[in-house]
Amino acid sequence: MSPSMQIATRILGALAGAALVNALLPYPAHARRVVRPSGFEATLPVVAPEVVPANGAIFQPAGGYAALYEGLRARRIGDPLTIRLVESTSASKAVNAKSQKGGDASITPPSAGPLSFLNPNALKAGSASSFNGQGNAGQTSTLTATLAVTIAEVRANGTALVRGEKQMLLSQGNEWVRFSGIVRLADVDADNTVPSSRIADAHMEYSGKGALQTASRQGWLGRFFNRISPF
Repeated sequence: MSPSMQIATRILGALAGAALVNALLPYPAHARRVVRPSGFEATLPVVAPEVVPANGAIFQPAGGYAALYEGLRARRIGDPLTIRLVESTSASKAVNAKSQKGGDASITPPSAGPLSFLNPNALKAGSASSFNGQGNAGQTSTLTATLAVTIAEVRANGTALVRGEKQMLLSQGNEWVRFSGIVRLADVDADNTVPSSRIADAHMEYSGKGALQTASRQGWLGRFFNRISPF
């Protein structure tokens, strides 16, 4: 066997061994290797109570005091609340363009004289051009879910920064939902729930990693040829 054939055989054997080891690995262990980005972790409540300066009154509210009109609504750092994801987006666009242009030119030679031999039909010229283009685009997305988050920051204008995530380890992979945004505390209802349509600067992420996501993705060789293809 030639040296080149031996090298090719070794490479194929190494690739087959790697594929076999990858196939024999338990998939749940592979699914747990999910990188958790910073910015969505739960926020713990403040351990030390807030220091309220004495104002001379008999009643001094403690750190866990809640007024009767506030009830048990989430309002402090670390308090959990529920976000109802009710996002629905639909967009469409259509473009149509059409143009047409034409022109003619002709010269009539004299009937007598040295130029009388010219053919009048040979001295005619004309041009025409036309263009017709159409384009259509459409996109529709819907996301409906519930997600519990925690208050990470309370601001002086009555708003709060909330963030959180939910991870689900399934038999065929790992899925997660992440959310962050600014909610107005007055929009939180008695059940500590607020719809996502009332949250400003919302960042929602729903994705996954596993066998189903891998099967629905084009292979690396196909992506390579699609990137370099001029057609």
